[in-house]
Amino acid sequence: MNKELMEALDILEREKEISKETLFEAIENSLITAYKNHFGKADNVKVEIDRETCDFYCYAEKEVVEEVEDSVMQISREEAKEIEPKAKEGDVIRVEVRSKEFGRIATQNAKSVILQKIREEERSVIYNQYFEKEKDVVTGIVQRYMGKNISINLGKADAILNENEQVRSEHFRPTERIKVYILEVRNTPKGPRILVSRTHPELVKRLFESEVTEIKDGTVEIMSIAREAGSRTKIAVRSNNPNVDAVGACVGINGARVNSIVDELCGEKIDIVNWDENPGNLIQNALSPAKIVAVFADPDEKTAKVVVPDYQLSLAIGKEGQNARLAARLTGYKIDIKSETQAKDAPGFRYEDYVYDDEEYDEEEYEGEYEEDGYVEEDYAQEE
Repeated sequence: MNKELMEALDILEREKEISKETLFEAIENSLITAYKNHFGKADNVKVEIDRETCDFYCYAEKEVVEEVEDSVMQISREEAKEIEPKAKEGDVIRVEVRSKEFGRIATQNAKSVILQKIREEERSVIYNQYFEKEKDVVTGIVQRYMGKNISINLGKADAILNENEQVRSEHFRPTERIKVYILEVRNTPKGPRILVSRTHPELVKRLFESEVTEIKDGTVEIMSIAREAGSRTKIAVRSNNPNVDAVGACVGINGARVNSIVDELCGEKIDIVNWDENPGNLIQNALSPAKIVAVFADPDEKTAKVVVPDYQLSLAIGKEGQNARLAARLTGYKIDIKSETQAKDAPGFRYEDYVYDDEEYDEEEYEGEYEEDGYVEEDYAQEE
């Protein structure tokens, strides 16, 4: 039994996750390569390795002839009878080849073949491991800045956070742990190339899936998401269980769940609204926290006209149009927002064309309740 070889294979299999069968094949190929380098050809060479004991046997198949013309492929009858007494002309017999007879260069080449195979398999294992995590979130450690790109260590491989996938307001220090979304895993000759992102909307979705149990088990479903990385995200959710409040489940007790995600995103504001199959209701929810008077949605044209109280117009549009812009992405509708005064002055305007919200509101009650750029956590707490 070759104990040293067996121990080495066990270590490689355990630490680098390379199967023993692959390593056995690499050793067999390396011995064949060494034979070819030593004798010039290896068409008739076979290598057998006992998988249990790791003992190996290398032999050449040679034809028994009366007069030898090619010593690599042929053997004389006299020499053949010393190995196989019953050998006769025309037979093919096995002649053992001792690996110790190989020259230094042939041995070095054999070693290179094994090492090359180990490196290829190691890269393949790492590629497969991270390819399975593509479109998922992983935790990495910031290593260093490479120009405007950042190198992120994911454990067994390094990932690249390109400049266009970084949030401008975020600044990381080396050794800092961050969560990143794996965009793509490429298999290259130098090993897997992993591209990650901090701006992708799916990052927020995956964070909610890991943080909210109801989303993980399918009770609550994320229907749509719109994000402006580093500033604000709107997410529409619905519950598949009438006894479970979708928004409340995502917010958590005292906002614990959503706050942990906000912290991970370095303070990015998150608005969570209820999904509704009715476009008018969905648009009204999406424009939260603004109060809506009426909505007219055209499903065919994917457009919507929205009327809000005069004092709510700036809140509905949001800072630099952000609230309206995110609501449009969330719903898939092109939204035209007007105040009551603007709507009444518009040519052809008729109130009966609009779908009104049944809930009556008192202008004084809602005035000043929300700040234009505020976080709607207080609103969630009231709902709970």
